[in-house]
Amino acid sequence: MLRYLVDPANAISTAGLLCSSIALYFAVAGHIELAVGAALWAVLADHLDGVVARRTRNRSPDMAKMGKNLDGFGDIIYGAILPAIVLVQLNGASVVSFFVATALLLAGAIRLSYFASFGKSDDGRFFGVPLSYDIPLIAALFLVQPIMPATTFLPAVNVVFVVLSAAHVASVRVPSPNRAMYLAITLFAVAASMILVQRGTV
Repeated sequence: MLRYLVDPANAISTAGLLCSSIALYFAVAGHIELAVGAALWAVLADHLDGVVARRTRNRSPDMAKMGKNLDGFGDIIYGAILPAIVLVQLNGASVVSFFVATALLLAGAIRLSYFASFGKSDDGRFFGVPLSYDIPLIAALFLVQPIMPATTFLPAVNVVFVVLSAAHVASVRVPSPNRAMYLAITLFAVAASMILVQRGTV
């Protein structure tokens, strides 16, 4: 089965899983900024593997099938499991964090199951907000944390992710990223990861 990882797109998906594993380790160890910094590279891998897959000529159906499932597992790890762990860690494993993390995990699993079954809408849009928004949003919250009152950061994080959990399974249509969006995501992820890793190692 490892031969399927020779495929360029599948290799990128695997690299994203490795970044997710590093992020999970840091999150469980309590190094949240390092975790989010590593997870941003999993987001980049998730966006890049699809681009590479579409541009790979004569890609075998078996490679594509393996890649689809590999990508789905990567999505649930960095898009739902990791943010849930981060939320629990930030809240000190409070009762509030249990409900927010549970909502996020359930919404993530439901959304990915729906997408795997039915795909995008006829106009090429996603149903519900994709899980790839979660980590960049956490990163953005951490970047603005220094200018926020200390008492408002955690409540803001919890409220944002309750709303995001609902948005994952809401009947809204979200456009697929275009080139400008891919460029913006890439620049943000690289810059934000550098800042968060620098903060996390000080």
